Amino acid sequence: MKRLVALFVLGTLALSTAVAAPAAVPAAAPDGAALYAKRTCVACHGAKGDKPLLPSYPKIAGQNAAYAERQMKDIKSGARANAQSAAMKGIMHVVNDEEIKALATWLEKLK
Repeated sequence: MKRLVALFVLGTLALSTAVAAPAAVPAAAPDGAALYAKRTCVACHGAKGDKPLLPSYPKIAGQNAAYAERQMKDIKSGARANAQSAAMKGIMHVVNDEEIKALATWLEKLK
């Protein structure tokens, strides 16, 4: 009987600990606007992505997020290596995939 009581108490403690344990909090996604400034995108594409430094640089405000993400990844990997990508190639090595996604998502929201 004592053994049964001990097992019951241990089981109850284990269950209450499992229930009371806080759930893992997922990491917050990077802030696209902050990354845009931090990674110096603003220097070539303008503060809101709509006033590029040179006429040959694209306006990226409102760009489809999936398209922008693909272009940034292609520039980073070297799959896109036209003359326009040369300027971005220098900065893309410090931008990770999660940041690329955040940048693309933020740019799409700009109109």
